Amino acid sequence: MATAVVQEQQLLKTLRWYDGFVIALANPGFLLASLGFSVGDLGGWGAALLWGISAIVAVFINTIYSELATMFPEKSGGIALYAHEAWRKYTTLVGPVATFGYWIGWSVVLSVNGLFVGSIIQSTWFSGEPGGSYLGAEGYFSVFGLTDFGLPAAIAIGLILGVWLFNVFGTRVGVTFGYIAGVLLMIPLFVMMILPFLNGSFDSANLTNNLNNSGLAWGGLQLALVWLWLMCWSAWGVDVCATFAPEYKDTVRDTKLALRSAALFSMVVYIMLPIAFVGGAGAEDVAGYAYVPGMESILGTSSSLVADLLAICLVASFVITMNTATADGGRALFGIARDGMTIRQLGKLNKYRVPGTAMTMDMVINICFVLFIGNIFGVLAASNLGYVMAHMFALSGFVLLRRDRPNWPRPIKLGAIWTPIAGILAVWCLILTIVGFGWFQTAAGGYGGTKEKVIGVGVLLIGVLLFFFRRLVQDKEKIHWREDTPLMPETTPASAGAPVA
Repeated sequence: MATAVVQEQQLLKTLRWYDGFVIALANPGFLLASLGFSVGDLGGWGAALLWGISAIVAVFINTIYSELATMFPEKSGGIALYAHEAWRKYTTLVGPVATFGYWIGWSVVLSVNGLFVGSIIQSTWFSGEPGGSYLGAEGYFSVFGLTDFGLPAAIAIGLILGVWLFNVFGTRVGVTFGYIAGVLLMIPLFVMMILPFLNGSFDSANLTNNLNNSGLAWGGLQLALVWLWLMCWSAWGVDVCATFAPEYKDTVRDTKLALRSAALFSMVVYIMLPIAFVGGAGAEDVAGYAYVPGMESILGTSSSLVADLLAICLVASFVITMNTATADGGRALFGIARDGMTIRQLGKLNKYRVPGTAMTMDMVINICFVLFIGNIFGVLAASNLGYVMAHMFALSGFVLLRRDRPNWPRPIKLGAIWTPIAGILAVWCLILTIVGFGWFQTAAGGYGGTKEKVIGVGVLLIGVLLFFFRRLVQDKEKIHWREDTPLMPETTPASAGAPVA
């Protein structure tokens, strides 16, 4: 008797390592989104020190993820899926918590950076237009008394819709856009990072260190730990290269090179840019997010044509972050739905073989953030709770997998020293989470408060509730608090290490 077999659609293997590197070019935009706040709180030297520490840690983290990504080459969704695989032997709740925590950390980037772009465009070309509550000014109209809707919000919503369109029509469309925007990104990076040292505009007197001047209970240590926690969402974002592991043509080689190149490039940017830009433009311009005037002062020009070009390039850097956030967040939800940890609808690919439903949900939620939440950076700070926890579970998962599945195929196998390194980094994530989430609204510029904390915790609870709904309602099963895990994969995926045309 013939048996019909229905095969699930899989993501297409169309990417090379340099595509992953381009996807990770979102990170300089992430840095710029938080740089002004950090310089205002920490001073130029203090900000540069902590950004550098965060970026160096990211290199170690990315190295660890290269082994995990090639252990599970068929799993889309990145570090949250690795955390689930490692922890489900002990508890199945880590999967939804890690995934929704990881997703919200990426997702909020859309609304935050969309509003940044809106403010840049307004200040450059439409200074007479209403700014809305985001800029502390009146908008075109009030949204239920919660926010004032102005030009930056309108631009942000338009960009959120735009990057959604770039991604729902296939991976290659979004990556191609990333290449175009990435070329434009190199112009402001050169002006901010290199030119101040070449043309003599760099002045070390512009750099100060506020870590020693804190009036907090723990002094500068508390301020430093809170900011190191806040910086994780940005500096550690190079993990995005692991999310696309199933889509690389040569899973092993491309994953390794993408993770390594992205981490090393970001480390250079995160160390050099704060020093050079603050030293060349001055702390006042950087802390006030007057990036275009700051670059003009480095160039020594006040030409409107130059200002327009710099603004366009700066906008491109932020749009890259939004493009990457859409692609990465959608894949995180897609991967966990495929593993039975959240509602089935998020685990479907559209006809272009991308997770269109998950990315559409991302788009709708971020438009709601723009419309109804006034302090978007506060929400971003609160969402860091889940993002850092996802890293904590993935890094500790590396240790568990080394112990529980010693013979599992590891096309990239790191030395034994990496097991204690992963354990130390997991503890580091725990320390940052306790201190950062506990005091971020008082120890770092007052970004957010109780409402934002409720949102951060609420997202994780929603993830758990959707897990219960999937098991009880959609799968009609009892909830499995723990699951048996295999010591070896049932089949060795053909994609593991083999180039696919």
